[in-house]
Amino acid sequence: MTHLPVEMTENGFHYTLHGDYYLPDLTLSETAGQAIGRYGRMRKAYLEEHRPGLYERLLLSGRLYDHLAQIDRSCAARLEMMIPVMAAAEGVDESLKARDQMAWAARMNSIRHRAEEIILAELVFE
Repeated sequence: MTHLPVEMTENGFHYTLHGDYYLPDLTLSETAGQAIGRYGRMRKAYLEEHRPGLYERLLLSGRLYDHLAQIDRSCAARLEMMIPVMAAAEGVDESLKARDQMAWAARMNSIRHRAEEIILAELVFE
């Protein structure tokens, strides 16, 4: 019976012997603990289910959580920018809010949902 080395490096990866198998010594980056928001979690679920190759590549390179945080920040910033522009284009302003609060709330909710759908289609589910 041959004696197997406990550790080895091959193809740029460091491996350690566990029982009869060599397992790669992989660690997560320090940024893995950073909080990601709603859009980042949606992007992660989309990548896991529909783009597993990209998900694995980002995960193994240690860039997954940076990517998710960036998507989350981009979505939030874009939503903040789109809602006032869409509201102004549709004539939803403070005078409508003063006249009819329920109509203003309904139209603002509609604008928010439409803006969110655009953001999800362009940034999260691409």
